[in-house]
Amino acid sequence: MADLTGPGGADRRADWWRDAVVYQIYPRSFADGNGDGTGDLAGIRRRLDHLAALGVDALWCTPWYPSPMADGGYDVADHRGVDPLFGTLVQAEELIAEALRRGLRTLVDIVPNHVSRDHPWFRAALAAPPGSPERALFHFRPGRGPHGDLPPNDWRSEFGGPAWTRVPGPDGAPGEWYLHLFAPEQPDLNWADPRVRAEYEAVLRFWFDRGVAGVRIDSATLLTKDPALPDVGAGDGPVPHPYADRDDLHDVYRSWRRVADSYPGGRVLVGEMWLPDAARLARYLRPDELHTAFTFDFLQSPWDAEHLRGCVDATLASHAEVGAPATWVLSNHDVTRTVTRYGRADTSFDFTADRHGTPSDLQLGTRRARAACLLTLALPGSVYLYQGEELGLPEAEDLPPDRLRDPMRIRSGGAHAGRDGCRVPLPWSGTAPPFGFGPAGGDEPWLPQPPAWASLTVEAQHGMPDSMLALYRTAVRLRRTALDAAARKPGGAPAFGWLPSPDGVLAFPWGDGLVCVVNLSPRPAPLPAAHTLLLASGPVHNGELPPDTAAWLRPGGPAGSAD
Repeated sequence: MADLTGPGGADRRADWWRDAVVYQIYPRSFADGNGDGTGDLAGIRRRLDHLAALGVDALWCTPWYPSPMADGGYDVADHRGVDPLFGTLVQAEELIAEALRRGLRTLVDIVPNHVSRDHPWFRAALAAPPGSPERALFHFRPGRGPHGDLPPNDWRSEFGGPAWTRVPGPDGAPGEWYLHLFAPEQPDLNWADPRVRAEYEAVLRFWFDRGVAGVRIDSATLLTKDPALPDVGAGDGPVPHPYADRDDLHDVYRSWRRVADSYPGGRVLVGEMWLPDAARLARYLRPDELHTAFTFDFLQSPWDAEHLRGCVDATLASHAEVGAPATWVLSNHDVTRTVTRYGRADTSFDFTADRHGTPSDLQLGTRRARAACLLTLALPGSVYLYQGEELGLPEAEDLPPDRLRDPMRIRSGGAHAGRDGCRVPLPWSGTAPPFGFGPAGGDEPWLPQPPAWASLTVEAQHGMPDSMLALYRTAVRLRRTALDAAARKPGGAPAFGWLPSPDGVLAFPWGDGLVCVVNLSPRPAPLPAAHTLLLASGPVHNGELPPDTAAWLRPGGPAGSAD
């Protein structure tokens, strides 16, 4: 059993996750260690210095498991292995250990709603007859209509089209249908079967034994289904919903929490939960269930002071009722990059509204993304950063159609641009693609990088005090210093509360007596008197904070004075 409480920087405390900064890695696009054009474990290990310099507490890797890659690795064929595309299980163990020696915990992705069509369980189910124990691990049903040629119900795939695919029967004629809430290559598991529950508890132990500090749970609200599989109908569906946010799901996560709590060192369960109701989400964060869950309402919010204020208030209030910390996130591998989104007329995010190609003012978007960095890192709770946020990367919106791989685009017939634009490989160095993504002379990256990224590489931003990278490095370091100082004081950090401020301005105390001020209005805003400027996302003049700018202040000195 791996113990995370021994010597090293990653053992600060067992509840480290309550205010951690976690860096999300999409392995395919982070760094290529062997020159085949695809990011891998060797590449991640080679770039751990970047994460250590950034000052984050942990890294989270999206799936590196054996997979046909029908959905970027989220179609898992074996949760206990590593796909040769990324390396080996031994390399994964070495990466986890090396990261821990550098003070970085590692989280891995667990995908419990579905598996790959190549998973041994599903291959056995296809070979078995209807009604067999093998098929009971999934949702196989006869079709509707006189010949069974209609899907069993009206459920739709998250990627478009029916959520059902028909398979041949034993005689080769069309037979039963199986459920897949995502792509047909991702059959849904039947969580009413105890074998499924036992398997995933064993998977948790497998990775905890190898030293991972926690797991991010994919599609965490979708596992359990109404056994009757009723139609959803028009609108948002009936209440309770037949497959989303069902009450029986809480028993699953209580069992997972018992597994996590049986390990030392603060093993954490993080839920991916797209729920509009903050109170419903908080039910999963009760002391015997998940530790944290992403606040996606914050990610989806427009760049608007009142909207963000309302999101923060609702999140903190609902989380306080169950004693859980908020988990803030601006971006991830599924959504439009912040710089591009914040430069558009509509700065919100919605999966159902494909705004690909909508004009974006990237200079404006960058200013807002810089301000959002300071806002997010000052809020109480933990923060997750998506790779490339610290570089200020925009969405890559001009990728060649023949290079796109996202099933969201494929299933929509091209009507939806998909998520490839936020998954383009990172630029590390040099003045032209592939920007040091892999070793010299290696293959072209699996997705092409925009030539305009030359000014955004890690190398280009290194040593540049006004760069996005410098802002993130400084902010993450100051955040840790301020939170640690607050923790040493009687009473800890000040209670969260909004300070009086002009319309369109957010201001609140945080950390060790610091104040965060964010100006989302179209006009300059005066900074509080008798405060010293500690850090700003952009230039501050004559004690006034320009539009789309944020500042961290500490008491003492004239307003806006430099520290």
